[in-house]
Amino acid sequence: MSLDRTIAPDFKIIQTVNLPEPQTHTLDNGIALHVINIGEQPVVRLECIFEAGNWYESETAASYFAVKMLTEGVEGMTSQEISEAFDRLGAFTDLTHTSDRVGIVVYCLSRFLPEVLPLVQRLIRSATFPEKEFQELKNITVQNLKVNREKTAYLATTEFRARLFGAGHPYGQSQSAEEIDALGMDAVRAHYEQFIRDGKFTAVLAGQVTEADVEHVNATLGQNSFDAASGKVSFTASEAYQGEEEIVERPESVQSSIRMGRVLFNRHHPDYFKMLVTNEILGGYFGSRLMKNIREEKGLTYGISSHLVTLRNEGYLMIGTDVKKEFTQQTIDEIKKEIHRLQTEPVGAEELQTVKSFMAGEFAGSLNTAFEVADRRKVLLLDSLPANFFNQYIDRIHATTAEDVMAMANSYLRPEDMVTVIAGGK
Repeated sequence: MSLDRTIAPDFKIIQTVNLPEPQTHTLDNGIALHVINIGEQPVVRLECIFEAGNWYESETAASYFAVKMLTEGVEGMTSQEISEAFDRLGAFTDLTHTSDRVGIVVYCLSRFLPEVLPLVQRLIRSATFPEKEFQELKNITVQNLKVNREKTAYLATTEFRARLFGAGHPYGQSQSAEEIDALGMDAVRAHYEQFIRDGKFTAVLAGQVTEADVEHVNATLGQNSFDAASGKVSFTASEAYQGEEEIVERPESVQSSIRMGRVLFNRHHPDYFKMLVTNEILGGYFGSRLMKNIREEKGLTYGISSHLVTLRNEGYLMIGTDVKKEFTQQTIDEIKKEIHRLQTEPVGAEELQTVKSFMAGEFAGSLNTAFEVADRRKVLLLDSLPANFFNQYIDRIHATTAEDVMAMANSYLRPEDMVTVIAGGK
């Protein structure tokens, strides 16, 4: 029977998605190893995730340089030798840094995992922090920072976060050339020793994993001793931003970058799923109201979007776009107009169903590989969310009503509760 390509396949609304359960092992030293054993290719990804981000540092940027320096030298190996050792095994490494955590990520063929693990162990336990490489990394970081500070989008986003949380808050701080130049090796090494070398971490192994692989991980990473004390400092987000407008003048720029938003909540909040749907309608996808109005009808921008950014301890809403300077105020007015519509007019049934179907499809499509499944599982494990959180995702999305959307808009989308940051000018 030949396939008639003139007939579209049947349309079905996704009603449920089951996220594969991880297999959790406890290594000899008490470290948790979470295994996502799916996938048809003989490839694995190992992640060692440390609670060692900005929340824990004594000096700004210490956590960033502590993790980025791990591959610059270990006992008995230079940075070049480390790179060549991973290259010989066809392994790819990535060192990650966020406000909350840092991590070592390694991709390799399953059969090379026993040889990759001792290299990872050496990064964790015996980094040497050579002075020459440290100064070179600082110089590269400063140069990249200078390039970014020429971009209005970068200026708007960093100033926006600083206004929301405060410049000294881990979620509000950003690197500066002066702080990087002043950063000493002692602070970086101390951060490494306390939170990485002697710190407790979570291990996630995803891909085509065997029992032998688990034993290999235990024989290397399971022998690390660690100090359970974190030394984490508490921070309080600023509340002085509400209703304010901040302009970062760039006279030579022909465009302005606009960021609007407010502090909200993380995934633990009872309104999280309803707010996800509300945000999607406002500016969360290509067919959103902000895109239709400001891009398609008014032609003021190439793109505009709104995001719910969820962090471990906080969350925030950010609406962002880039426009010509002369259209800045008009764009802000149109954003407020669309918010007002959500607050006063019920969303139509067809539009609401379209958004729900898009969100369900996007979520299902984000679970195609073992690594994507592991990324979802990591959120649950690291943020202490219920095991069925993502299994309920589509149910909670479909359960959101037009009345819920209007209530969310009136509770959390009030412009008078937001800060507006404009980098460029009006």
